[in-house]
Amino acid sequence: MSTVVAPKAPVPDVAGQITYAMRTMGVAPIPRNYELFYEAYIGANPTLTRELAALGGHATQEELDAISAQHFNHNPGRIFDDAHSRIITELDGVLRVLRQEQTSLESYNKLLGETFKRISSKSHSSADLLQNAIAILTEATGDTMAHGERTVEDMTQRSQEMDQVRKELDEYKRIANTDSLTRLANRRAFDDRLAAIYNNPITLPVAALVLVDIDHFKKVNDTYGHPVGDKILATVASVIRANVRREVFVARTGGEEFALIFEGNTLEEIQALCERIRRTLETTPFKNSRTRVNYGPITISLGICMASTAGDPGELYSKADIALYCAKNAGRNCTVVYQDGMQKDFTKSWLIYKS
Repeated sequence: MSTVVAPKAPVPDVAGQITYAMRTMGVAPIPRNYELFYEAYIGANPTLTRELAALGGHATQEELDAISAQHFNHNPGRIFDDAHSRIITELDGVLRVLRQEQTSLESYNKLLGETFKRISSKSHSSADLLQNAIAILTEATGDTMAHGERTVEDMTQRSQEMDQVRKELDEYKRIANTDSLTRLANRRAFDDRLAAIYNNPITLPVAALVLVDIDHFKKVNDTYGHPVGDKILATVASVIRANVRREVFVARTGGEEFALIFEGNTLEEIQALCERIRRTLETTPFKNSRTRVNYGPITISLGICMASTAGDPGELYSKADIALYCAKNAGRNCTVVYQDGMQKDFTKSWLIYKS
């Protein structure tokens, strides 16, 4: 396989470019605006990119929020504000219940003290004292136990309410981290997972990043239209997911590009899995069941880089992308492992998602 040798190009400062674009348009540097510009920058949604560019140099927050509402299935600010308010309300309720419980126990303790004084008094007969003490303690104990039962019920209910809030937030996070077309993880989730690889240096020798790109996908879109392209993307995603173990992280990182993060596999095992995916797709029929139009063959190119050969997530992404470029340059429909000496004349960037 031939390789391209060229001077390394500097990795662009994507965060700086996005911040500069926001500043130029007078956009407030808040998380939801950063998300909007980030999605436009990576080009996963061309319509969003065009609409954002059409706003010109003076975009209002209302215009930006309208674009976000149209293209994103979530409203982070509202969801988290609602969750925060509900949690605060429940915690206030818990504190109120605990204060009531404290007051009830303090009253009971005071009553016990007074009863002890009466029993110790010599001004009444022992029988009267004992009878009165038993009556008072029986009533007080019953009241305290009833109050305790109500406290347990109230605390249980509030615990269930807070658990429901947690579940709703978990579901929102799942939706926010899922690509709506392929049901795989999206770029946001990928950035987080890629960064986590380097949290444990011990596992780096058996961790790797694989970048996958559908060959000639633009031609497919141009020839058959985006609805067909979307179906092909969904099929490719399902084939990739079906050919690796559940614990392998699979994401659609933008357009026709996918990423896999392996942890706990040797290079030989990863190569074998990548080849299995490639061969499966190569032989998968892509036809319209009604018109019998054949959209195939659909093939992919893959670039592999072991985490131990890179110093950080950005370098790992860059090297896997170089391997992918070499696979494209070698004729496509093949798998290439990154090796020292591989270079190319452009480098994609990697960015941990800002929230």
